Amino acid sequence: MKKTFVAMLIFLLTLSIFSLPAGAVGNGPNYNGNETIKGERLTSNEDLLADVQRAAERSDSIELEIIGQSVKGRDIPLVKFGNNPDNPTILFLTQQHGNEVLITEGALNVIKNLSNNNKHNRGLAEEVNVFFVPRLNPDGAVGDVDFDISDHVAGGIATRTNANNIDLNRDHNTLEQPETYALHNNVLRAYDIDYLVDFHHQGARSGIDGEYVSGSILYPTNEGVDPEVVEMSKQLGSVMYDAVEDRGFGLLGKYNGGSANTIARNGLAYEYDIATLLFEMRGMIDHSNPNQVLGQKSNGYLIQQAVISMEAAIDAIADTSINEADVTFWDELEVQSFIGEEEATE
Repeated sequence: MKKTFVAMLIFLLTLSIFSLPAGAVGNGPNYNGNETIKGERLTSNEDLLADVQRAAERSDSIELEIIGQSVKGRDIPLVKFGNNPDNPTILFLTQQHGNEVLITEGALNVIKNLSNNNKHNRGLAEEVNVFFVPRLNPDGAVGDVDFDISDHVAGGIATRTNANNIDLNRDHNTLEQPETYALHNNVLRAYDIDYLVDFHHQGARSGIDGEYVSGSILYPTNEGVDPEVVEMSKQLGSVMYDAVEDRGFGLLGKYNGGSANTIARNGLAYEYDIATLLFEMRGMIDHSNPNQVLGQKSNGYLIQQAVISMEAAIDAIADTSINEADVTFWDELEVQSFIGEEEATE
């Protein structure tokens, strides 16, 4: 009787595994769900400022600077780990779009890790400067805007644009918005930035060969960007791609992006000669199109993808191994395609 029960249990477990819907790999990045993310589980503006202040107080190597305020008067922080002008500097820029949140959660995890005064971090501080603008759009992040977003899937808990309904990633030439003005005047023109990763979230339904990607990457494609800057950007992408691929749970594609200088990936590389990489994570917290919203069951994997890729970039710059990164993978990296619905742009 016992053997019969065990055999039946094994059969049922096997059946349940092979009955998973297509596109569902546990609750990892390929999970095909678009239930809304619960905003209360994510870091509020107030908690974000408290977290980075705590990191600065804890660490001998971290400083906190307020670079400006949003349209609604919310502080925009710059977190600086190391500040030696003789060392290379990487800047992680997150949440230009307020509804792209998990990248910020990843950045906060990395900041927390760096705030530990251990031997590894002390060694990093001697070799590399690591800067974070962990939330450029605090108004959009909480849906505090001067236009109607009640049509959003989650009721308008967050939105892409700032309070003036301006896409900050289209304002890098005019600098008409206080958020982009603060970034350029008080960070990009105030410090010598060598590398920059512009983190975003794309829609939830892009894939390769019918399988959803967990993200996508792209280097500057404007023809006016210095070829050496493009090469360094490709090396940065190589390091971060390998870090994700080596863990086995991520699938990255090549982002199909344009050449306009109004976006950070091209404009910052062109204007400041910064090696710049676009890194898009999968899915958003809120959007008027349900196919852009992924849902919270993939949160942990995607946050970890952000942490892994950021820390790999930091280590590679610190030990100079980034200079030997193989960029030939870009020639084979497949451009992602839409599965069902067209997604938002960077």
